[in-house]
Amino acid sequence: MKKAAECAEAIKKYNRALVISHIDADGLTSAAVICKALDREGMEYETRFLKKLDKPALDEIADLNAELTIFTDLGSGMVDEISKLHSEVIIADHHQPQKNQHKYHLNPHLFGINGTNELSGSGATYLIAKNMGSNRDLADLAILGAVGDMQDMNARRLVGMNRSIMLEGVDDGVLSFETDIRLFGRQTRPIHKLLEYCTDPYIPGITGDNNNCIQFLSKLGIKLKDGHWSRWIDLNREEKKLIVSEIIQLCLTRQVPAYKVQHLVGEVYTLLKEVEGTELRDASEYSTLLNATARYGHADVGLAVCMGDRGLAYVHARSLLAQHRKNLTEGLKIVNEQGVIELQNLQYFNARDSIYETIVGIIAGMVFSLGRINRNLPIIAFADSDGNIKVSARGTQDMVHLGLNLALALHESAEEVGGVGGGHDIAAGATIPAGAEEEFLKILDVIIGKQLKRLG
Repeated sequence: MKKAAECAEAIKKYNRALVISHIDADGLTSAAVICKALDREGMEYETRFLKKLDKPALDEIADLNAELTIFTDLGSGMVDEISKLHSEVIIADHHQPQKNQHKYHLNPHLFGINGTNELSGSGATYLIAKNMGSNRDLADLAILGAVGDMQDMNARRLVGMNRSIMLEGVDDGVLSFETDIRLFGRQTRPIHKLLEYCTDPYIPGITGDNNNCIQFLSKLGIKLKDGHWSRWIDLNREEKKLIVSEIIQLCLTRQVPAYKVQHLVGEVYTLLKEVEGTELRDASEYSTLLNATARYGHADVGLAVCMGDRGLAYVHARSLLAQHRKNLTEGLKIVNEQGVIELQNLQYFNARDSIYETIVGIIAGMVFSLGRINRNLPIIAFADSDGNIKVSARGTQDMVHLGLNLALALHESAEEVGGVGGGHDIAAGATIPAGAEEEFLKILDVIIGKQLKRLG
């Protein structure tokens, strides 16, 4: 908190700032948190969003000649290069940092806090904003970013500093939390569609079968239509408990592993300032909407929604969300048809130009959830990226407990072939030269093997 206060005081010395952030839900909410705080200080600002922070991007940032540059949800992996900017620099990030330090660098890893599940980029930015003034009401954006970064996935609830921020939001009246079904679409999807699209866990006889979903709910006496299709939020507590209980029993009798069934129930987070029945009311749905803007080159739309625009920006964001869902479905189909190749210590697929580079990591994570691949090996995904190759990697918490650290593995492997990489232990990314995929995989396979103690 002392470091957050130092960063806040440094910001308040200036009248204008350049805000640089990442193109995902955590990056958008991070930018929104600091922009709202700057607004309240009467400061002017300009925002830029990046797919990745590298030397060419830093050269463009340097050309803008900003007196104050604030990096949110990125920057920790490029501290040396950032420090060369002729600008006062603030970094609020949660990715694994370089060892070298910067004066105004707020990153949980530097304080023994895990940036993968205990504090997101938006959370780190919130700590700075809170020290700038009366900004506790921005806790909902910070939690939105944490959920978008899937920081609640392992424990099925927010932990660490994320939890502290969440409780501040509850106290401030902008958030609520409860134990409920953790399926996507609680606010907006008809109940039978909620179950049909469930992949975590994969429910035998239910997932992917619309008719069976309707029959399943009808047998339980659930009213499916009353003027409109009933949504999860329209059910009473007893109806919800009945459905969850029956799904659990169904999964267990069909030998679905207990650890998968556990993912069905956990904490969910509601943004109380938003209208019930909209994507913005539920943290999971809201964060997906944000991803659907920035990952397709419309970060300005996502930021506008975060800043409160419920007019044209929101309409545009919803149309992008519909296209995003279609792209994810098509991407999964491509991977299923193409298949995944196993090496000794990893598995991979190369989407080339058939899947957007900005969503290939999401696809990789979804392939894991479907349970059709080896859950004992991390999955690596490749996609074309402006003449280079984008690499996205996903693991599981079990692998991390065994020693997997994808951030370090991708950083070292990418560096060996002339690229750059980093991220989190459980999820990371890299950019490598085109044609270097085979060499990169050989190096990465060895590094992961050593991490998991499969190699000497």
